[in-house]
Amino acid sequence: MNTNSHSHSTHEAAEDIRNRDIRIYVNGDIVHRDEAKVSVYDSGFMLGDGMWEGMRLYNGKWAFFDEHMDRFFNSCKAVSLDVGMTKDEILDALNRTAEANGMTTDVHCRLMCTRGVKDKPFQHPGLSRSGPTIVMILEHSKPVESLQTKGIRLATVPQVRGLPTSQDPKFNSHSKLNCIIACLQAEAAGAEEALMLDPHGFVNTTNACNFFIVRRGEIWTSTGDYCMNGVTRAKVIALCQAEGIPVFQKNFSLYEAYGADEAFLTGSFGAQTPVASIDGKPIGTGDRPMTRRIRELYAELVRENTGGA
Repeated sequence: MNTNSHSHSTHEAAEDIRNRDIRIYVNGDIVHRDEAKVSVYDSGFMLGDGMWEGMRLYNGKWAFFDEHMDRFFNSCKAVSLDVGMTKDEILDALNRTAEANGMTTDVHCRLMCTRGVKDKPFQHPGLSRSGPTIVMILEHSKPVESLQTKGIRLATVPQVRGLPTSQDPKFNSHSKLNCIIACLQAEAAGAEEALMLDPHGFVNTTNACNFFIVRRGEIWTSTGDYCMNGVTRAKVIALCQAEGIPVFQKNFSLYEAYGADEAFLTGSFGAQTPVASIDGKPIGTGDRPMTRRIRELYAELVRENTGGA
């Protein structure tokens, strides 16, 4: 396991002691984190049977809320999981939880919906008869500065993002074991995150974020066939198209990734996180003008979406 003191993950947040006393939404109640509990019979705990969504609060507004809800409800529908709440009801619950915590900006939420408590400890979804479990964890959360200055070290791993006929990687499923195995493999290789290939050997995504490279003024990312359906990924692609930056969703190999001028990851938490190296090979010269430009464009988009100054 990597014991480098400078090691960090793409979800490394600056410590905020206020998070020790946050209040969490659990099935309609907003309670202190020490009192936020679900049953050991819950299908999410027992089987990973559930969907989740990660969102950011800026200036009192949830960034790209509609897009996140589209993904969340589509995922739940695909696995016949009745959320039991409308989009507006979820928004109201999020805002009430934020208010209970005195939160207005630089907040990260993990919204979770499982199939609920099971009558017996077995797999069949019909054993979940009491309705869904809904949990919303909101934390004061800002990425550590070193994510931008140092970048992330990636290692290519044998664990792949599989075919939709096994477990569709577009799901933000509670069943994350595939990605956890990849993360463990990356740490064993001395890296901080895993670069995962698709079933055909093309560069795909990391265990937690979407992956982009910059080559000769162009931005490349995977076809999207085998990667998570990232909201931030989609926003970056749209920004490039609007700004006239050549952007391609295509198959490419590690050869092109190793030889990239820049590489970065996208996700709701870190927005755009630069990649320092892949498999021990430094990416580019360390100067990242395109990544900086994308970060600036994305930050402006967030301000426009949330009404920030």
